[in-house]
Amino acid sequence: MPEHRIGTREEWQAARDELARLEAGQAERNEEIMRKRLDLPWVPVEKEYEFDTEEGRKTLADLFDGCSQLLAYNIMFGPGYTLGACPGCTGLGDGLDGSLVHLSHRDVTLLCFSRAPIERLSGYKRRMGWQFPYVSTYNTDFAFDFGLALTEEQAEQASELKELIDDPPGWLQEWSGQIGAELKDGLRENPGWIAFARENGTVYHTYTVTAPDPFVAPYFSFLLERTPKAQPAEPRSWLVDQWQPVELYHQRWAGDLRAVPQNDLICTHR
Repeated sequence: MPEHRIGTREEWQAARDELARLEAGQAERNEEIMRKRLDLPWVPVEKEYEFDTEEGRKTLADLFDGCSQLLAYNIMFGPGYTLGACPGCTGLGDGLDGSLVHLSHRDVTLLCFSRAPIERLSGYKRRMGWQFPYVSTYNTDFAFDFGLALTEEQAEQASELKELIDDPPGWLQEWSGQIGAELKDGLRENPGWIAFARENGTVYHTYTVTAPDPFVAPYFSFLLERTPKAQPAEPRSWLVDQWQPVELYHQRWAGDLRAVPQNDLICTHR
């Protein structure tokens, strides 16, 4: 016998109608938020940045790759991570490749940033079977300038961060072991999305959102919201008893790199 409440079809329909009214209200609120997001002022990026990519050095403008919009996710993979990227960020990265061609045909280039050196990012990308461009912000101020990482001085001044480091919960200790970094280094990285626009040769910063915003969660978490059984209040995708451990990722992708024809990824808005 299931532990959940059991009812008749009529009881289900009445409850579903009530929920539909709430969902409609949420949809209206989401539209208002979207309008506010689009109305944010664009800020010109006046500082010059150069990044290491798998194709050599590139400027921020180069990363647009012919499109006028750039959307990037900052994966927690700092220079001090010895075993790999944050498993939660890795789960999000797993869901990106299918969106590459769709975003490209809508004038958007999608990629990921991390602060680890490009050689380590490329190796991790191969291990995971990812196809999206993976760009290193190593030896640049980019992540610090845009709130995607903390300097050592900033981390020391963050009281909440210091409390987590001094008295970490069990899941955070496990996370530290998964990435192979001390918490004082690992927690300096900030997972989040950042967006830029390019018009008439000028690059503009348009939007940033970081954890714990739900948009920073892996894509599969949004699917889980529609499944019958409730998920943990604070799901940790790297916990062995809940999800596949990160050590097994390379086995999952062995021999299946999900290669996407490069011609399909050419931006149509050149």
